[in-house]
Parts: sequence; C-alpha cells; structure tokens
Amino acid sequence: MAAMSCTQKAQLIVDEDFEIGQVNDRLFGSFVEHLGRCVYTGLYEPGHPTADANGFRRDVIDLVRELGATTIRYPGGNFVSGYRWEDGVGPKGGRPRRLDEAWHSTETNQFGLHEMATWLDTVGGNELMEAVNLGTRGLEDALDLLEYANIPGGTALSEARRANGADEPFNIRMWCLGNEMDGPWQMGHKSAEDYGTLAASVARGMRQIDPDLELVVCGSSAHNMPTFGSWEETVLTKAYDLVDFVSCHAYYEPHDGDMASFLASGVDMDGFIKDVAALIAASKARLKSKHDVYISFDEWNVWYQSAEASRNPEGIGNWPVAPHLLEDVYSVADAVVFGDLMITLLKNADHVRSASLAQLVNVIAPIMTEPGGPAWRQTTFYPFSTVARLAKGGTVLEPKLESTQVETGQYGSVDTVDSVAVRGADGSISVFAVNRSLDEAAEFEVSLPESLSDLGSRTLTASTLHDDDIHTRNTLESQNRVVPKTNTTAKFDPARRTVNITLPPVSWTAIHLS
Repeated sequence: MAAMSCTQKAQLIVDEDFEIGQVNDRLFGSFVEHLGRCVYTGLYEPGHPTADANGFRRDVIDLVRELGATTIRYPGGNFVSGYRWEDGVGPKGGRPRRLDEAWHSTETNQFGLHEMATWLDTVGGNELMEAVNLGTRGLEDALDLLEYANIPGGTALSEARRANGADEPFNIRMWCLGNEMDGPWQMGHKSAEDYGTLAASVARGMRQIDPDLELVVCGSSAHNMPTFGSWEETVLTKAYDLVDFVSCHAYYEPHDGDMASFLASGVDMDGFIKDVAALIAASKARLKSKHDVYISFDEWNVWYQSAEASRNPEGIGNWPVAPHLLEDVYSVADAVVFGDLMITLLKNADHVRSASLAQLVNVIAPIMTEPGGPAWRQTTFYPFSTVARLAKGGTVLEPKLESTQVETGQYGSVDTVDSVAVRGADGSISVFAVNRSLDEAAEFEVSLPESLSDLGSRTLTASTLHDDDIHTRNTLESQNRVVPKTNTTAKFDPARRTVNITLPPVSWTAIHLS
C-alpha cells in the first residue's frame, strides 16, 4: 500500500491505566433464523458434496470456525413469534410443514432444536442462545421448552428428548423472552405494559425451574422507534430483577445517497447503547435494586431493507421453501461501516456483554453459499474474523482519541478516524481503526503506554481493507476480489513508543503489536 499525502490526522493514546472492561466472548455471537436460505442450503444441505452424515455443509462449518462466531441466537427473529418448537423435534418423517407468516414462506421443520445443538457441537466451542415464542404463545410453552431442553430426565418432556436422541440435556443457559415485541410488524405485538407483564411472568416461571438462567428481555427494536425510552422504562419496571439483559437491535444503510452519514453509523449505535445504559441505570436506581442488567445487542448489521433482495414473496398460493431473501452482497463501504460498528461494540464493552451479528449464512451474512456449489466470504467477514481473533479474551482500554472532523448530514461533525485499543491476554496490543473520509487519507499515530515492556522485541503487523472503488464486492464469480492487505505504510518506532500508519479513505485497519 503506497504512501499518500494526508490532510486528515488522528492520534490514539493507549493508556493501560484506564480500562473499559473485559471483552466477553459473547460479543462475537451471531444469529441463525429460519429465514430464507440461512438454514436450508446454508447450514443444512443433505446431498451437498461437502455434507456430513447429518446433512451439515462442512465448507460452511470451516468458514464459521474461521469467522470466530461464539454464541448463536436461534431460531429467530420474527420467525420465533409464530414458531411451535415441538414441530422441529422427533422423527423427520413425522414433522409437519407449516406456513411461516413472518417471511411468507413454508417451513419444513427438517431442522430444529436437536439439529441446531448437534451443529453447534460439530462446529465446537459455541453456545446456544434460545428464543421463546411470546408472540402467539406464552408461559406454558416456554416452560415446556425449558423442561424438554434442560431437565436431565424423569419427566414426560425430558424423556421425550431422550427418546428423540439427546440423552443428555442441552443445558441452554441464555434465553430470549420473545423478539422485537415493540414492533407492529411482529406476530403478537404488544404494548410495553402487556409485554412487560408477560415477560416478568415467563421469567419468574422459568426461574422456578432453573434460577440460574440468563434471560434477555426485549428492548426497542431500533433507536428511532416512537416508543423508545418509554418502552424500556415500562418493561424494566415490571421485570428488572428477573432478567439479566435488555436487547438492542440496529441495522444501517445509506439513505438518499448520503454515504458520509452511512460511514458514521457507529455514532448512532454508540448513542443507542449509551441511552439504553442510562435507562437501565435509572431503573436500577428507581427500583433501589442491587441487581445488574446489561445489554445484549443481539441483532446488528448493515441491511438494505428497501432493496429487491429484502422483499417477501406475495400471494395466497406462493409460500416457497427457503426462498432467496435478504441476500445483500456487501461492498467495501459496507465492510468499513461494519468494522466501525465492531469498534463501537468494543468501546462499550462495559455495558454490552453479548452481541449477535445478524445473520450467519446467506441472509445479510458474512458467509454466502451456492446450493450444490461453493461457500465464500463476504467483505464483512474480515473485520469480524480479525477482531474475534485478536480481541477475544482481551481488555478494552479507554480510547483517548483526537481526530480531525468530517461533516455528515445526519450527525453533524464526526471524527474522521474512529479507533479502539485492546490489550490481549498475552500482553499484545491490538488497535482497530476506520477512516470515515470519502476522499482523503488520514495520518494516524498510536502512542504506546510507558508500561509496555520489551518494545524492541515486539513485532508489528498491520492490514487494511480498502479498494479505490468502494462499491467493489466479493461474488460467486469473484470470491476473493476484496481481502485485507498488508499496510506497508505502518512504521513502528520503539524509542518514541509510536506506531504511525496511513489510513486510506473509506478503509478499516487492524494493527497488532505482538
């Protein structure tokens, strides 16, 4: 990567005395919903050349391992608000086909709870985060599912699980109490008053079976929802001491061609997180509680919601199985925004203890597949896999950042460079940085702490995701068109304790001092 003249400048001072918090492994979660081709011809395709005995695509499993995804939220999403969990267990020949009203599709139920648990075991090192249907169902069905999944044996439902092939319980620890119940689009949409009452009832009942579960209550499904704030206040008043997390959901896309604002989407996510954290703190104080509640940002991504790929099938007789839905093909610009959202999650690691990239395969996903053919990495794959590899298990250091500014239509003046540093468990330092400028490179300096020892023996690596055409994508025909490349402008000066690097316009960079 050649040197270039820069008018944009930024400096990050890395100070080990000021920590934000530990990087929870659950920050690198993802999301599998019965939507489009996420499951069918995504995770699961019997007859595919790479399929194992369970019908799981091994090429996808290899990419999921490389991605570094941890906790997997399942089975929805909007889908869960009309889902009958018992349809997806037992002999496959006896499982019913159902209409999926959320995505105007037909659900075959050939993949369900047992298959999901087995798939996670096959991938290895992953945790199942189960969602219960509080749209068309309620307390009794949630208790039935919990008994089926987690009780070792001796009851009708636990013995049914054993008869269905899982002798040991699934021991699911983290549960979502419904999905986006504030949204009028949701099956069984409820007011904050009604949902809060139901969520508290379900949480109380589930804790009578297992008091140590970790429960996620629905927060607002977007920062700009009309009920944002009042929804959280009402729901937490009813359920605060019974739950452990409040959910946040956010998707970003450029509006009216405003690419400058799109590149600053992290500003909105950061404000969303801080607003919800303040609402949680206010509820705790008002209720005089000693209990701590954190944020589960369990849906986040770039999503072109108005694009053709996101349109549901229509018509009373048109309910296809696993249609091509929400299959956005991501560009360099999308990956840069995506990488900035990851930086934002890290900067709020004290509040965000769980996050789920929506979704894992094919549906607004970092991994794409062709039925009967290959699987490949989208541009967004690389920021996620890099941060997961370098930051997992580390400690986020409080960012002391000074940067020149760029103007945006939505957010006013914002930092040209956004950045965060993570101290690894091995003592390494990783810095992630994004240049939001559309047309100017940025000269970026990282000042290393005095406490960092043996600088002369440390090795610097730096890679940047960038292309002169910010709309360039990876496709079936050109699967490796966009990949991170070594940034040869990176210079490490142990005597001055600095790293200097040029960040191209619209780029995402990872710097690692091992």
